[in-house]
Amino acid sequence: MNVKILGTAAAALLIAVSCQPKKAENVEEVVDGMEMSTPAEISIEKFTDSPAYASSSLTLKNPSNTTIGKAGEVDFAFDVKDYMLGEVTERNGMAANLANSDKGQHIHFILDNEPYSAHYEPEFKREMPEGTHYLVAFLSRSYHESVKNANSFIAKKMVVGNASDDMNVDFDKPTMIYSRPKGEYTGADTENLLLDFFLLNTTLSEDGNKVRATINGQEFMITEWAPYVIKGLPKGEVTVKLELLDADGNLIPGGFNDVTRTVTLKD
Repeated sequence: MNVKILGTAAAALLIAVSCQPKKAENVEEVVDGMEMSTPAEISIEKFTDSPAYASSSLTLKNPSNTTIGKAGEVDFAFDVKDYMLGEVTERNGMAANLANSDKGQHIHFILDNEPYSAHYEPEFKREMPEGTHYLVAFLSRSYHESVKNANSFIAKKMVVGNASDDMNVDFDKPTMIYSRPKGEYTGADTENLLLDFFLLNTTLSEDGNKVRATINGQEFMITEWAPYVIKGLPKGEVTVKLELLDADGNLIPGGFNDVTRTVTLKD
């Protein structure tokens, strides 16, 4: 199934992304009345080779109360069903070329929209500072692709000690959670980077909400919630920005819906 991606320099230019590798075409843009050619070497490609884990689930057992009396170390305990933490995910097709954790499948634990921490056991401790916090956690394959079903995640607002100004987040409204790429990549892992995010209370479509991915300044409009592979990146620092947009191209309000991260690619 083809996925349509909006190209860089012209708002009406649509680039079809199929299951075959494809680089974005060069596009023409007008700058101060002059037509200029902009090279476009980065591409993104959807893949569907992952095991679905449609019946897997994640629930939070502890803390059972989302109000915690004081700052400090908190014991977290999750209940995981129909999913084996610590097991290396079967890697077929494009997934075989992605950076992979030899520690196996895990939980992506995201607090206040910061980069996730990976947890290979269902119980662990985390330091929780005082204030209002927003927790998202979801099941992840060993190559860091999120499991996307109605029961594979938790999303909770938590208050530790005295409440403080929050982040304008409402988990009952359309919300995008950034996941990958993350950190540092070396060697062959730099050739194929996983682009992955989690969605709450929304779908994506050509005439509805979309995710705009801006990678080193080059824009792609994503109209289907799926994992993607970024190719053609240069070595060095790479900037990835994800935005959840409405049908008119406006940013949907929400503290998680506009995220910029920098990752590093090395030989």
